[in-house]
Amino acid sequence: MSWFLLAGTAADDNPAHHVVTVRRRDHIIAGAGLIVGADTVLTCAHVVNDALNRPLFDSRHPGREPVRLAVHEKLRPLQHDVYDAYVEHWIPPRSANGDDAGKGDVTWLGDLAVLRLREPSGELPAPPRRTAMSQEQQVQAWHGSGHDATFADLTVTLLAGPVGYLDGAPTGMAVGPGYSGGPLWSPHHRAVVGLVAAAFLPGRDGDSGAPLPYSPQDMTRRSWAIPWQRVESELRALGALDALSPEPVDPEDPAFGVLADLVADLLPSGNTRVEFGRRLARACDVRYGSDVTPPTSEEFASFLLAHPRALAALAAVLRREPGGASRRVLAVAGLVRSAKLLSPQEYVELRERLRLLDPAVLRRLAEAVRAALPHLAVFPDGEDLDALLDQLEAHPGDGRSAGGEARVPALLRVMEYVAALCVEPQQSELRLWANGVASRLGVAQAALDERRWDAKVWARSVRDRSARGRVLVEVTRAERGRHRLGIWCDEGAGPRRVSAESVGSYSAPEAAREVLRVVTSLTSLTSDAKDARPPLVEVLVDRKSLDLPVDEWKARVPGELVPGVLGVEFPLVVHCPELLRRHGRFLPHWRRRWSRLDSGRTFLVDESTDPDSLYPTLLNQLDTVRVSVDVPPGPPRDRIVQTCLVLGIPVVVWDRSPEGRSHAVKHMADVATRELPDGVRSYRADALANRPEFPGRPVLAWADADRTVPRLQLTEPQESA
Repeated sequence: MSWFLLAGTAADDNPAHHVVTVRRRDHIIAGAGLIVGADTVLTCAHVVNDALNRPLFDSRHPGREPVRLAVHEKLRPLQHDVYDAYVEHWIPPRSANGDDAGKGDVTWLGDLAVLRLREPSGELPAPPRRTAMSQEQQVQAWHGSGHDATFADLTVTLLAGPVGYLDGAPTGMAVGPGYSGGPLWSPHHRAVVGLVAAAFLPGRDGDSGAPLPYSPQDMTRRSWAIPWQRVESELRALGALDALSPEPVDPEDPAFGVLADLVADLLPSGNTRVEFGRRLARACDVRYGSDVTPPTSEEFASFLLAHPRALAALAAVLRREPGGASRRVLAVAGLVRSAKLLSPQEYVELRERLRLLDPAVLRRLAEAVRAALPHLAVFPDGEDLDALLDQLEAHPGDGRSAGGEARVPALLRVMEYVAALCVEPQQSELRLWANGVASRLGVAQAALDERRWDAKVWARSVRDRSARGRVLVEVTRAERGRHRLGIWCDEGAGPRRVSAESVGSYSAPEAAREVLRVVTSLTSLTSDAKDARPPLVEVLVDRKSLDLPVDEWKARVPGELVPGVLGVEFPLVVHCPELLRRHGRFLPHWRRRWSRLDSGRTFLVDESTDPDSLYPTLLNQLDTVRVSVDVPPGPPRDRIVQTCLVLGIPVVVWDRSPEGRSHAVKHMADVATRELPDGVRSYRADALANRPEFPGRPVLAWADADRTVPRLQLTEPQESA
């Protein structure tokens, strides 16, 4: 056994041995749990609530209130040892919108509790292997009593995102009360694939509580579970997985010998290895073997390789030691591919700081990443916070340091840009966090201050061009001359649907009236805002409707003095998610180009351009953010426009008029790229007033990488063969 007691796994074919009983104070079984580490048990939060005689969906942390556990022995299955545990990590049940779950919810998120035995036993069996849940898996579940006879045979019939639905066999045991929190075992994979969460039980009479008469329409033997992949995503945010799921150590790894030699050099005596071993174990939230017997250098090295944040924690522990011990540890950390930048405490603190940020700031994480790291080859998408932090920790510093100074890590630079978007006290808290990490890493404060100043300048420019309101209009063709609409408003917090799902269709004037109605309501809501610009109308179309003249649709309201032309009253652009997301490999190019919107180049395509050369040319010009297409209508022009959109060009201008050289495209050449929506609107107004002088019919394709669009049926990414 190693001195550092990380959780291993056991290839045990009888998972009932790993089922832990969670008891109420009256000794009635509340549910089950699963051994996941040394003196560590995982169960559902609602099982803990039941064991403590609290409401099942109580979201309050139980504190140090003891939870009674019974652990079964392999060789004596009818006997067990009883322990008191406390809640170490608490993720209460919550609904999909983040509110507390309630009795009316059929399924819910969260609902996890990591329990730690109050008195270390050192005798718990090693936990079983864990792997992802997948559809059609054959699995087994056990009652919290752990008796072999209580197993229930189940099939994962549907994996619906964060929930796995299970259907039970028609014979044998059925999942019911007392099964929650227990492991789902896959005999094929010889691993746990999730936790039982709840069962759909027969209905009961509302007055008497008696079971209702059986009906053939009743749901039979269906339950649902928390897939292991969701367990990992929930626990990763708390830093709990580092100790619960260590990677196996390869003794042939070249870094192993380097680390063992380093430990022997830095901590030569047994007493110092005991002292710093204990401090390191506490920092990494793991148990250790002895206060007397020291860990060997090899045991130290194994732990530093197995725990991804142990090297950062050791550097923090050794910061005040003489001889540059901390710097030597950081230098060796560069040899360990699995080593993380942040210590466990730094990671948990950052995760908590980000969780408390204003949602409007969180939605701009991806934008902050692109601004902070303009030379990054592939941008993290920012949709999953934990995945984003994981990617940023892996990126090196920005390369701007002199005299051998430590570089500013990419993660710190991004957090400075995020802090610049925040208000107090969140801004100061993030900057203090960055100061602490920079100090531990030996990054000069002057270098960090330079990045902080860059972030302030960027944030000021962002505020100067505050996000304008948007009305998103999905237009799909119906019968001849008519269209179906889906309409969303976005005042800056993301799209919210304002049109009902309908199979009805509209003529062009009817559609224009409906869009004007929504735009008018949005304008009235934002009339007091500092940004007095009219909202942007973003028309979402498929590839065959890019030339649909939505900008020319007139409302023609009887009795009105003005015609209500959409593209004249409002900046109107088109967006084709179908083409943009057709090949996912070009999405990073799109985000990179958009991040350079104010400084990127414009590429002109005219009749002399070979359409076949467009693909390689644009791939070699990632600083091209705008393409002006001065080609007459026809299949060649359609191909050119669609190629640009597929390759992630965020701004494409062309002219749908049948003329030769385009007056509109030439006119727009003098308009700054960011001002094109308003410039095109102005041109359309001039054309309505004086067609001979302004003969063009400009179309502007506009794909803003900092704003989201609704998930449409036509936006599913696909990769052609």
